[in-house]
Amino acid sequence: MSNSINTNVGALLAQSSLRTANTKLDRASKLVETGYRVADATDDASTFSVAQGIRGNLKAFGAIQQSLANGASLGNVTQTALTEISDLVGNMQAKITQLADGSISANQRAIYTADLNAMTTQINTFITQANYNGVNLLSAGSAARTFISNTNATTLTLSSQSGVRAAFTTFTASSVASASQATLALTSLNTFALVVNTALSDNASQTRTLTMQNEFIAQQVDAYTTALGAQIDSDIGKAGAEVQARQVQQQLSVQSLSLANQEPNAILGIVR
Repeated sequence: MSNSINTNVGALLAQSSLRTANTKLDRASKLVETGYRVADATDDASTFSVAQGIRGNLKAFGAIQQSLANGASLGNVTQTALTEISDLVGNMQAKITQLADGSISANQRAIYTADLNAMTTQINTFITQANYNGVNLLSAGSAARTFISNTNATTLTLSSQSGVRAAFTTFTASSVASASQATLALTSLNTFALVVNTALSDNASQTRTLTMQNEFIAQQVDAYTTALGAQIDSDIGKAGAEVQARQVQQQLSVQSLSLANQEPNAILGIVR
């Protein structure tokens, strides 16, 4: 290859090769360091734009999952309280039936009444403590709660079960001081039991819907995450191998440039 003092063609070619090697090495190193084939818009503007849209959906799904999880937790707390109340109502029915027996002694009535009062207090505790995140669907005046269920802002609802508190208040006003009063109390308790069991079924259905929707959203998150990875993730193994190859190419280019820069020195030999 011809050369001259003013223009070192070999050095220029070596510099060009080195620039190319450096650019490719930087690109391969970025793939390894970030883990992304498309880390920003400079890598691929259209693909990055699509990826940003998917990321936005994933953030929205995260908010939806949080809302649904809160709803399911509130429903589960309410369901637990209603189940405990329903179980205890059966025991109370048996106890009031005993109190409706006109043949029992005053001492027996006092014992049965104390037992009934203890169970009544326990039910009141169940109702009062059916709280989740400051919300109690069993309390008097409680309102229905809605939860975001999808990216279209559609909501799912947990209904207020305040009728349980109202029916319980009516029952606790009953007296069991005599057999006839206990019979009336038993009727009031049966009304309360019906309200509890209706609330139990209603809340269970709504809670199950919230849980199933949350599971569906989780599957969508998995699908979107997989799609995002297919769009932008790099092949780390392939990128790592490319880094090594580009490093060798870079070293060869540096050596070539060094040799090319030594060529003008040959002219000094001719002059000597």
